[in-house]
Amino acid sequence: MGEETDTVERTAETEQDQYGDGTVVVGGDEERTATEWNDVVTPIHLSATHGVETPGYPDDGYSYGRSGNPTRDRLRDRLAGLSNAEHVLAAASGTTAISTVCLSLLRPGDKVLAGDSLYGGTTNLFDTLLDRFGIEIEYVDTSDTEAVVDALDASVDLLWVESPTNPLLQLCDIDALGDHSDEHGARLVVDNTFATPYGQRPLELGADVTICSTTKFLNGHSDSIGGAITTNDEGLFDQFAFVLREMLGAPLSPFDSYLVLRGLKTLPARMDRHEHNAGEVARFLADHEKVVTVNYPGLASHPQHELARRQLRNHGGMVSFEVDGDGATARALAESLEVFNLAFSLGGTESLVEHPASMSAAALSADELAAAGISDSLLRLSIGLEDPSDLVCDLSEALALL
Repeated sequence: MGEETDTVERTAETEQDQYGDGTVVVGGDEERTATEWNDVVTPIHLSATHGVETPGYPDDGYSYGRSGNPTRDRLRDRLAGLSNAEHVLAAASGTTAISTVCLSLLRPGDKVLAGDSLYGGTTNLFDTLLDRFGIEIEYVDTSDTEAVVDALDASVDLLWVESPTNPLLQLCDIDALGDHSDEHGARLVVDNTFATPYGQRPLELGADVTICSTTKFLNGHSDSIGGAITTNDEGLFDQFAFVLREMLGAPLSPFDSYLVLRGLKTLPARMDRHEHNAGEVARFLADHEKVVTVNYPGLASHPQHELARRQLRNHGGMVSFEVDGDGATARALAESLEVFNLAFSLGGTESLVEHPASMSAAALSADELAAAGISDSLLRLSIGLEDPSDLVCDLSEALALL
């Protein structure tokens, strides 16, 4: 009998949720743009500078595009409503968002406790840049709450986790980790890229900061690169804003802000379709004789399925699996797929396949890959919006060639 996935009921969870997510993302909770044209779609404000009434920086309004832009600010407001966050910053990339948080919060001699299964770019940043500044990095299995508790003490300044993780789709108990990090005075940062604020709201679960790559599901059309930072702490926001705007000078461009605004309008509809298609693909793979392991939180066989039911409002569109064979077998399978595109990134309307060991996690050494549980026979699927029967057929035909 095949695996079963279950639908998570989505309801308003706080008094601030006056409107549902679908209304928020299309702007139904906002006042209309006050222009003579009464725009329904937020216009792209490309001006790099704005006139001021008197010499000096104005107390409100716009002066210079790096400090503020009307299109980017509308995106900020919409992400704040979706995330139930007080403060949002939109950055030029997900990596820029990660760098902004690290450069804002960490000093020489500080210590970071980080998940041992992270996006390769994050690990690369930790091990190359932060190490130069005398910042200690310790990795731990953050899906094991007790392991985190054992490693967490007063010497830890920052606890950095992904949930679900890339590419193994492991979860961490954000609520529990938030409590424990508070006890020891450590900030909890959650990379929420895979789940999105539609599927999971870490700030409501105890996180101090969330990071999200808008490149992925938030934009959803594989035509924009960006990142977002959310927090409810005004002091942290001020630090992030200073580093992002004044030091890195890398806020999200007006045009990319427009693209993400456009993508957000269909986020709930897309995520529900991603989840449906991913469930179909995961169940097929779980029953296939040439597949050893399937990682998808919506499967009852996932070791943290009950946590997924409690913590995620949407199980997402990411699936990873190990084929019965070596790396050459996995690469041959990826190359033979026709509906799936062999490509980097994820979260678009089209389905993608990648071989993490040689692609997104290629910066890791063999020992680091082994420690992260990323085998050479692992493939990661970003499930798109195609007909699920075509995705299953494509995988079936490719597996038959092995």
